[in-house]
Amino acid sequence: MLFLIFTADIPQTGHTTIASFADDVAVLFANEYPVSATRHLQTHLNSLAEWHTRWRIQVKQAKSVQVTFTTRTNVCPSLTIKNAPIPVAAEVKYLGLHLEQRLTWQTHIRAKRRQLDIKFRQMLWLLRRNSKLFLNNKLLLYKVVLKPIWSYGVQLWGCAKPARLKTIHRFQSKLLRTIENGPWYVSSRLLHNDLHIPSITDGIQRVATTYNDKTHNHANDLFEHVYNNGPTDRRLRRTWPADLERHRNDVP
Repeated sequence: MLFLIFTADIPQTGHTTIASFADDVAVLFANEYPVSATRHLQTHLNSLAEWHTRWRIQVKQAKSVQVTFTTRTNVCPSLTIKNAPIPVAAEVKYLGLHLEQRLTWQTHIRAKRRQLDIKFRQMLWLLRRNSKLFLNNKLLLYKVVLKPIWSYGVQLWGCAKPARLKTIHRFQSKLLRTIENGPWYVSSRLLHNDLHIPSITDGIQRVATTYNDKTHNHANDLFEHVYNNGPTDRRLRRTWPADLERHRNDVP
């Protein structure tokens, strides 16, 4: 709380958007011209540098990353903080989410799968077929320990292509088969129905619907404005996070 009060007067501009969570700060600008985007971002960074100097806040340029989110080949020119260049990268990890240049969520899903495999191997002695734990306890371990790993931020990355979501689908099916000691010829759908565990797609849609309902009923009107005020130009045939709740209504 004291840190938020101390940084409450952080400089802002009418062109760029600043998003901060504790000491993690992101400066965003959307424009079809890379040079124009860099110019506005650099102006904001210069004001931030003066603010840092005035309040004696140290910023490490090496820990900062410049990413151009685009489907084109050209990227924005390099930015600087206090005349030191900011490293340019094709992806960045921000608040636990891996954001790559084309926003396909491929890197994030692969990272979650690796994390799930590591945690699953650590818990295998509790979840495997000859474990003495009851089935309900095994399911509880999955819901408390493993499910939060892949479900974090699913309101955003849940809009990834179905082919990418299959990476998490396969892990959950493998896990449920291990927990129930199901033979190879039992289908994954039957395992989900017997254990009352929704599929990854159904789980994503349920979380998105719940989140969307909370957004519309939130006491702060600005919250709904931020969530629903997105770009209207939809040239790419992609599913957007706001579409997940609509798809849920289309399911019979």
